Amino acid sequence: MKPTRMRMNMTEGPIGPAIVSLMIPMMVGMVALVSYNIADTWFIGQLGTLELAAVSFTFPVAFIVNALSMGLGVGTSSVASRLFGANETGTIQRITTHAALLAVMVGIAVLILGLLTIDPVFLMLGADETTLPLIHRYMSIYYFGGVFLIVPMIGNSVLRASGDAKTPSLLMTLGAVLNVILDPILIFGWGPIPRMELEGAAISTVACNALVGALSVGVIYFRDQLFRFKMKDWPMLLDSWRRILHVGIPSMASSLVAPVTTAFITWQVSQFGQESVAGFGVASRIEGLSLMALMALGAAVTPFSGQNYGAKKYDRVMSGARFAWRWCTFYGLTVAIILFASSKYIALFFTDNATAVGTATMHLSMVPWSYAFLGISMVCVSAFNAIGKPTPGMLISMTRTIGVYAPLAFVLAWFFGLRGVFLAAFCANIVTGLLGYFWFKLAMKPYFQSQPDILEKPA
Repeated sequence: MKPTRMRMNMTEGPIGPAIVSLMIPMMVGMVALVSYNIADTWFIGQLGTLELAAVSFTFPVAFIVNALSMGLGVGTSSVASRLFGANETGTIQRITTHAALLAVMVGIAVLILGLLTIDPVFLMLGADETTLPLIHRYMSIYYFGGVFLIVPMIGNSVLRASGDAKTPSLLMTLGAVLNVILDPILIFGWGPIPRMELEGAAISTVACNALVGALSVGVIYFRDQLFRFKMKDWPMLLDSWRRILHVGIPSMASSLVAPVTTAFITWQVSQFGQESVAGFGVASRIEGLSLMALMALGAAVTPFSGQNYGAKKYDRVMSGARFAWRWCTFYGLTVAIILFASSKYIALFFTDNATAVGTATMHLSMVPWSYAFLGISMVCVSAFNAIGKPTPGMLISMTRTIGVYAPLAFVLAWFFGLRGVFLAAFCANIVTGLLGYFWFKLAMKPYFQSQPDILEKPA
């Protein structure tokens, strides 16, 4: 296959710059999506508290749909990056085509199942006769966007697997900007466009996802020529799906466990008062922003490790992991120092309630000291997925959430109060960071039996 204009061969050249060149565009795309979500919530909030509450009920369902799309994306990226490294042109085209078909089928399944279960699902989540009609208005349109949410995830994953992180970032940013522009026009009306309120917010989201999906498919089809429609490939359809889901399903499982754990921790914090929940919410949002760079780094490790693993350059896989571990350590300590010194001022920016400020300050003064370990665990999970070994990655993620964090928070809260909940988060991050570090080194050791020093030599 001839390299495309944007494709990057990560099996050669300096390791650090290759990973950073993937990480930065991914972080830009993530910031764009977060900014859009904040703006979307603000616009809907202008309609009224009831509308905002109705859309808030949809967040868990949206998270599940996102987890499905991310799982398929991770699975596709893992398989495709290894194939790019091995330069298996035909197989890459087959996998990409079959992945897109799988995305369409999953999107249609989400649409049908979602429309049939709006009432029972949202009643179970706590909606009542005041919010359920509003939820119907929003979700009956949102579910039609399932295909347009999942297909771009697949397309962008293939592009990243090829080493092109700039195009997906550009597409994500374009979608977010257009969404912010369309939201007020469709929600509140403008000129000949009528006021559509919640329906307008849903239409804006679906339309922008559809545009991004069409553009990503267009890039893959016309520029990179990674789609292939040949009769000889159809008998291999189940093989393609098996390879994608081998990594995708464990990734979905890990993603779906996270909100359940978060809900439990929020309940645990609520035992100390609603003001404490408010403070925990502030700290959680600051934590989410702080961890974006580490999440982008973990995402960048997937195509880098996958390409080099596919090319059988195992020394570069290990060197890339070591570079990422060092970067996590430096970044994690830097963020911890900054948040430790400014935690109280950050909390006061959001609220003047003494209990809420105290809770946020306590969290931001303690938990960030473990961010380096959390970043290392993210890198290891991504690297395991990239080399086609998803089970260790899933177990590392679940060890943090349901193995250590949730039960330890329950126990330590009895002895240390609210501080015990945050101490549990601190310990969970350290445990999973160390677990990921030693497990990945152990997993890579068989590839270096003839070169035992490769695990220790610097990148």
